[in-house]
Amino acid sequence: MSEKKENGFVQNTLIPLAGKMAASRHLVALRDGFALVMPLIIIGSVFMIVSQFPIPAYINWMSSVFGPNWATVVGWATNATFNIIGMVACIGISYQLAKSYDGVDALSASIISLGAFLLTIPLTTDKAGNTFVPLTMLGSMGLFEALLVGLFITDFYVWMIHKNWQFHMPDTVPPAVGNAFSALIPGFVIIALVWLLRIGIGFTFFKTIPNIITVILAKPLTAVGGTIWGALVAEFFVSFLWLFGIHGANVVGGIMAPIWLGQMGQNAAAVKANKPIPNVVSQQFFDNFVHAGGSGETISLALMMLFFAKSANLKAIGRLAGAPAIFNINEPIMFGLPIVLNPVMAIPFIVVPLVTVIITYVSMKTGIVARTMGIAVPWTTPPIISGWLATGHISGAVLQLVNFVVGGAIWYPFFKIADRQALKQEKEIADKEAAEAAAKN
Repeated sequence: MSEKKENGFVQNTLIPLAGKMAASRHLVALRDGFALVMPLIIIGSVFMIVSQFPIPAYINWMSSVFGPNWATVVGWATNATFNIIGMVACIGISYQLAKSYDGVDALSASIISLGAFLLTIPLTTDKAGNTFVPLTMLGSMGLFEALLVGLFITDFYVWMIHKNWQFHMPDTVPPAVGNAFSALIPGFVIIALVWLLRIGIGFTFFKTIPNIITVILAKPLTAVGGTIWGALVAEFFVSFLWLFGIHGANVVGGIMAPIWLGQMGQNAAAVKANKPIPNVVSQQFFDNFVHAGGSGETISLALMMLFFAKSANLKAIGRLAGAPAIFNINEPIMFGLPIVLNPVMAIPFIVVPLVTVIITYVSMKTGIVARTMGIAVPWTTPPIISGWLATGHISGAVLQLVNFVVGGAIWYPFFKIADRQALKQEKEIADKEAAEAAAKN
């Protein structure tokens, strides 16, 4: 394929497709719905840090002051947040999706979706004969199922509302009451169908709806997304889309978040149970190790421009971008340098994070560096600090430093090219202005 055809395919087919995906109501609903979960994850992570703070002297002191069960007591707060993220995600995704349609009460749709989600979960009976919904199925274990219910049930609900399958109340009736009656028919149909589906699946090999989702969808996708190859493919598309001004992390994250957050939840559960951490790839793998300084790991580039640039232009961008880069925000570089639509800077912008994925994965897989603990360290946490908190070990901070050095070595020759070009342009402009001033005199 010629370069002209390749560029035509990218510009005319691939980029418009990615743009449509980024603006898709379903991907937007996934992104915004999962945003509802993040406060719970961060709050639960704070309590997990309190119980598992990576200093032995602190743990010994807490145990001596509050007794041997202090970590369990602190863990109550972690359980109360981590173990409902699937349920909250279902509500959030359904609400955001329903809100994007006209003539639909989003709150009613999300409540019906929640009911359908709970109906899919098999009940557990304890020794005393009490029946209850297992809390773990409302957390990360049920996250993938919550995603599917939130999307498909909501679309079905919207379809019935648009087909006018609803009771209409007089205008004098308060809106809250009117919306409740409008949801009766669609809600009954949805709950009845899910109920029948659950009964029918009980006679099959799968036995339960979660088993179907796990075997057919969740396990294969997790198997791919949790490998180094899945991580490399995902990160390539994050960088590639950014080069055309599309927020690649949002597009890819909307698809992969259920897998990576699920992996994170499994790691957190293992830490609480004092078991080996099972997963290398998780949300923290990308947030804290691959995207240090933002997508493309541009923090080293920002600091180079700030301290070593000779051109006034790059030095000014460095002053503007340096502080945000420390907090993993790189839009000033993306659009100020720019990296977007810049074929020269595209090379390191794609290569650096891929190399970082390999270094981070191999380091954690081989045990050289501790794996992430399932603590949701906010993505704006500066590197070194975030690496230590995410892994609970100094090796996490050291790995971030190694990634910084390796990334900086790859970025450096391209930084020098950009700096020389900017310096040359500034000299040409200065010479031109000087010539014009001399001509006037």
